[in-house]
Amino acid sequence: MKPDAKLTPDSLLVSQYLSGSEPALEMLINRHQARIFNFINSKVNDRDTAEDIFQDTFIKVIRTLKGGQYNEEGKFLPWIMRIAHNLVIDFFRKNNRMPKVKNTEEFDIFQFISDNSPNVEHSLVQEQVVKDLQKLVQELPEDQKEVLIMRLYRDMSFKEIAENTNVSINTALGRMRYAIINLRKLIDENQIVLNA
Repeated sequence: MKPDAKLTPDSLLVSQYLSGSEPALEMLINRHQARIFNFINSKVNDRDTAEDIFQDTFIKVIRTLKGGQYNEEGKFLPWIMRIAHNLVIDFFRKNNRMPKVKNTEEFDIFQFISDNSPNVEHSLVQEQVVKDLQKLVQELPEDQKEVLIMRLYRDMSFKEIAENTNVSINTALGRMRYAIINLRKLIDENQIVLNA
């Protein structure tokens, strides 16, 4: 992570948001959205459901903050992860079912990379998947590849990416979205199997 990515602590951003600064909330969301979404998606294995729970998580965060009930200064991420975790549990209770695996149009590369399984065969397969994905990333258009690498490999926020590439945050987000869509197409074309 770049050193300036943590210049403003979460607790200060929370205070700024409570004082009426909407951009402070946007910074908090941008800073933590990938980790929170990946966590939710890894539990429900369905992108649409994960997006719904992700949205519900931030609705609950905003309500709690605006209601003056947030008091865990400096521990924003663990607090929001607990909210996401509870909403995932609620989802399974409500639907009374176990997680299902679904092949969706978009996906998260690191969902397949960050498996800590001790199984050697599985690890070798994962290594091959990573190598295959890295090759495919090189085939993306330059602007999409640049955003993808900055976001996933350098852990930069979309604000930092926008500043580094001299584009708006929306343009950076758009390039990331197209990068993922194009990567998905390349994976299909090259018949790469993502789960062992």
